[in-house]
Amino acid sequence: MSRSPATMNRAAVASLAEERVDWRHKAIPPALWGKTIEEIRGQQPSLSQFPTPLLTVSRHALEHNRDSLARWCAERGLDLAPHGKATMAPQLWQQQLAAGAWAITVANQAQLAVARAFGVSRIMVANAVTSPVTLRWIADELAREPELEILVWADAVRTVELMAETLAAHAAGTVPQNRLGVLVERGGAGGRTGTRDPATSLDVANAVAASPHLRLAGVAGYEGALAHASDERSREVVRSYLRDLVGDHHRLDSAGYYDGSVTPVVSAGGSAYFDVVAEELAGLAGSGTRVVLRSGAYLVHDDGFYRYISPLGSEPRTSGPGLVAAMHGWVRVSSQPEPGMALVDAGKRDLPFDEGLPEVQRLRPRTRQDRAATLSGVEVTALNDQHAFLAFDRGAEAPVRIGDELRLGLSHPCTAFDKWTLIPVVDDPDADEPVVVDLLRTWF
Repeated sequence: MSRSPATMNRAAVASLAEERVDWRHKAIPPALWGKTIEEIRGQQPSLSQFPTPLLTVSRHALEHNRDSLARWCAERGLDLAPHGKATMAPQLWQQQLAAGAWAITVANQAQLAVARAFGVSRIMVANAVTSPVTLRWIADELAREPELEILVWADAVRTVELMAETLAAHAAGTVPQNRLGVLVERGGAGGRTGTRDPATSLDVANAVAASPHLRLAGVAGYEGALAHASDERSREVVRSYLRDLVGDHHRLDSAGYYDGSVTPVVSAGGSAYFDVVAEELAGLAGSGTRVVLRSGAYLVHDDGFYRYISPLGSEPRTSGPGLVAAMHGWVRVSSQPEPGMALVDAGKRDLPFDEGLPEVQRLRPRTRQDRAATLSGVEVTALNDQHAFLAFDRGAEAPVRIGDELRLGLSHPCTAFDKWTLIPVVDDPDADEPVVVDLLRTWF
């Protein structure tokens, strides 16, 4: 495996700017229908020209978060394979690779197909792949492009057998030069997928080594399913799991399972515990092992779950610049049916809610003479499909009125981006009149 960062087809990414927008893209106002993304970039419309509900991201926050974690990893000798599922935006993947990311991570065949459509040269599929259709397609991709690297996970001998049988039949007696890489996945009790003991990990590695169509690439796992808080007890659960992962790696290395011509990968680390991952795994990076983080949500960060649990969040647990929430929802008050209650025009189809409800942050200027103002005492209490309920003191003057536009803080980038095919990028979400400087195309 090469040490250099992965690459993408820059021309394919650039061609996204030629797409014409229209009624299919719910973020786009009718006045811009028929224009290309490049034309809209040049026009730089103000946010007030866009309808609500709306999701936006901040250009400066994205750049800050991207560069901050890239430096953080480099200082510790770690590689980064950001999880592409967080945004499914090739424009952002390209920026992450340009900042030094070693690979892009995906979760399934559909996401892998997007990565290949945009020419990503090194991809980790953080999952088992057992579909014969997908395996045959992967084999064809590897044969077509000798420099392509694809890594998948396996936590059972049966998984390896299915891969080996399908690939052998597809190869019709030939042995591929570019083999599919396999990482033995280690899990933890009560967690998600992954082996639960060293013996099973060794069995999986042995099955991989027995197939001429596969190569053992290292070990991997996901610690985020084992804990959901930043307290010391949760971090100790993660720490114990990571030590099991390292133990598997050492056992495979000692048993001679790794091909001496490649650098084995040890991969863990979402966006919640990458500090603990660095503490436990960074020591391997200088001993002929590649330690790869797969953090994805860090790029967008948020005003909810990750604000509190991230090592570079509001309660930092490591050194380095703090991450900044890059995404916001913009909504309009559509009804005030009772004292102390208002409804806005966005719901579950528009905003994330699985890791916490949105929070009301700011009131947009009502007139040209007004300034954006911080709102307090207004709370989102529930979401329907297309409405959000706001609550405030029913005995006081209502802080909002019908027609007001509000900015919301959001929780969980992964389930925010998947609701929008085009996402406006603004220069400054705190400005009285933010300017749209780009549009992100997503592929969910």
